[in-house]
Amino acid sequence: MKKISLLFILVTSLWSCNSDDGNSSNEEAMYFPPIGSSTWETKTVASLGWNETQVQPLLDYLELKHTKGFIILHNGKIVMENYFNGHSSNDPWYWASAGKTLTATVTGIAQQEGYLNINNKVSDYLGTGWTSAPIAKENLITNKHLLTMTSGLNDALGDDVSPANLQYVADAGTRWAYHNVYVKLQDVVAQATGQTWTNYFNTKLRDRIGMTGGAWIQSDGLSIYWSTTRNMARFGLLALNKGKWENNQIVPESYMQNATTTSQNLNLAYGYLWWLNGKSSFRLPQSQLQFNGTLISSAPSDMYCALGKNDQKIYIVPSRKLVIIRMGDVADGVNFALSDFDETLWEKISAVIN
Repeated sequence: MKKISLLFILVTSLWSCNSDDGNSSNEEAMYFPPIGSSTWETKTVASLGWNETQVQPLLDYLELKHTKGFIILHNGKIVMENYFNGHSSNDPWYWASAGKTLTATVTGIAQQEGYLNINNKVSDYLGTGWTSAPIAKENLITNKHLLTMTSGLNDALGDDVSPANLQYVADAGTRWAYHNVYVKLQDVVAQATGQTWTNYFNTKLRDRIGMTGGAWIQSDGLSIYWSTTRNMARFGLLALNKGKWENNQIVPESYMQNATTTSQNLNLAYGYLWWLNGKSSFRLPQSQLQFNGTLISSAPSDMYCALGKNDQKIYIVPSRKLVIIRMGDVADGVNFALSDFDETLWEKISAVIN
């Protein structure tokens, strides 16, 4: 009897240890949709214990607010996938400034491969004269300043990023201003790697996570990414997993960590072209005002997001293992990143997932 009791205790102890392990068999493994396939596993709202009665109000709101595509992933699997207003799963749509995060991500890959260093000055790669700032001031601007919107260049002169339009306002690192000069990072990557931006992006990011069919389109001097809603969701899933796709670390985890945490002390709600929720203050495009409080008060505090003109959205919520995508026309008037739509949309989403 004594031996049986000891054996029982040992087995029970081992079971208990395994049950407490975060990798236990009871915890669902992160799912990644296969490369080169339209297969994508799903799960239901009911299986997650979410509120099914609040799904239709969410869908009605999305349709009313000119949404084209909407996806919720939980642990990589599709829980909701809906298309509205004449859009379909096969139709591409523009990411607008939500695509800035693609540029930040590929910059991290190029650094990992030894082609560039984000702490080096931009003129090391593009040569001097890429701005109209005095040479001493231009040489203060690093790649990291472009990643963090702290170049010190004039943000009031429109989207044109030709040298004449990139004028000095303040020393790099002393002023936060949302500016499309970030696109110069694409030129930095091209120069550093000796490849076109598109080719390097396709081979090092797009193709490795199965974002088939997307393309960079030139528009008013800027490079804008277009893809299906599912392809945007693939990128969101990569971000949720800190740059890892299945067993492949596409982007260094440490770089992704830095990209999705406060990157400077001027705008606490900004990383490397990612917006950050849950901070004590934030700044917005086209303003030098600082606002107290969190970016989107109705959303989880650990959320980070890619936000684009006319309400293109990638929301990442690590604590809930969620990726949420919204593509479409502007919900309410013109906006350049954040809008009141985010607050109301998150109220509707929260009603479903809570």
